[in-house]
Amino acid sequence: MQLTISGYSTALFATWYFVEELGLLFDAGDGVSAALLQKSRKINHVFVSHADRDHLTGLVQLNQLNARPGYPVVYYPKNCASFPALDSFAQKFDPHVAGTVWQPLTVPAEIPIKDDIVVVPVINGHVPATPGTIKSLSYQVFQLKQKLKPEYIHLPGQEIKKLMETLGKETLTTEIRTPLVHYSGDTPVEDWDRWNNAAILIHEATFIDGDEPHKVNTHKHKHSTLNEVLEMVANIRVEKLVLGHFSSRYSAEHIDDAIRRLCRHYQVRIPVYRLLPGQTHFNILNGSPLNS
Repeated sequence: MQLTISGYSTALFATWYFVEELGLLFDAGDGVSAALLQKSRKINHVFVSHADRDHLTGLVQLNQLNARPGYPVVYYPKNCASFPALDSFAQKFDPHVAGTVWQPLTVPAEIPIKDDIVVVPVINGHVPATPGTIKSLSYQVFQLKQKLKPEYIHLPGQEIKKLMETLGKETLTTEIRTPLVHYSGDTPVEDWDRWNNAAILIHEATFIDGDEPHKVNTHKHKHSTLNEVLEMVANIRVEKLVLGHFSSRYSAEHIDDAIRRLCRHYQVRIPVYRLLPGQTHFNILNGSPLNS
């Protein structure tokens, strides 16, 4: 499936990614509605990774422009009290707007957003939390297809149809899950296999140098370094990589030089794209990969 992904991602300021064909928004940082304009009305499902302000402050304007009966659905980690508070504020601030659904997420879960598309939340370690508490999530998007089991392939179409009517489709078919796009949210690099086989991986890379999180991370929230992300991608199967959430302390030249250098070091051959701090990027995958 061809996907059109646009986004903005600058650490501390705002992060959002819009997947147009799926009507799907990952995070809702400030400025998302202003950037997307009328396209923001296509957003049906918003999956917010955690309650940091740079990932959710765009919800107020998005809700005011986009709310209609049953949509958008805003999904969030269940133990983040900021979202019920934001729901209450939105109802008072925009009493004429109704319809938005605020949906807390537990894990495991599976959320269908289209007939053949599901989103699976995954707990990550960005926000320190006690066991059983869900404060920060990553998201995996899968496309589902039903494939006829080998023992039935040789049968004529009419016979297969009759068997499905009597035995049920589930008996004759096997579900095939294709990982479409996976979104890390803010997270340290933890489980490499979590992203294995993703067609598109959107991953944060807040810091370039490995020692910086210990100097800068005053909230004790954990982030990824560019080095860790590219080492991971070199050792799993990912078709395309989108890097974002870089700290604004880095210049475009510093970021681009580091990506090219580390791609050579880890022999990363897949296309690598990046969102530079302070810039909105439209149709990211339509551009030239940085390491081409």
